[in-house]
Amino acid sequence: MSDLDELYQEIVMEHNWKPRNFRALDDANRSANGFNPFCGDTITLHLQVDGDVVTDVGFQGSGCAISRASASLMTESIMGKTVAEAEATFDRFHRMLTTGFEDEADDEDMGDLAVLAGVSQFPTRVKCATLSWHTLKGALAGEDSISTE
Repeated sequence: MSDLDELYQEIVMEHNWKPRNFRALDDANRSANGFNPFCGDTITLHLQVDGDVVTDVGFQGSGCAISRASASLMTESIMGKTVAEAEATFDRFHRMLTTGFEDEADDEDMGDLAVLAGVSQFPTRVKCATLSWHTLKGALAGEDSISTE
């Protein structure tokens, strides 16, 4: 395993063991529940959106290391972004995992989220990594329940 692969693995495990923003939000004004029936991962995502800006985000749930790490990384990446920026981040993240990027600039724009790019090599795990993201998209659209199926 290369040093870079080891670093990526460490980041994923750190976010799994100590997920950022793993909490309910008492003042959430948008939320959604997500479920991956393939493996049983669940998430409840809570958002505080003021005007057009995601000012706070939290999640709760259970799942595999990839699912929890992805949710943790997602919460950090969308905090303080506008709804449009959060949706654009979803689009780039989803493209990274499903079709890849056409050039390195796209990959570099992903920041810490790029540690999950290797999930694309394991199609059965893509739904684990994207569950929180689909739940985000649903919460922003006012949907209550999201499934990866």
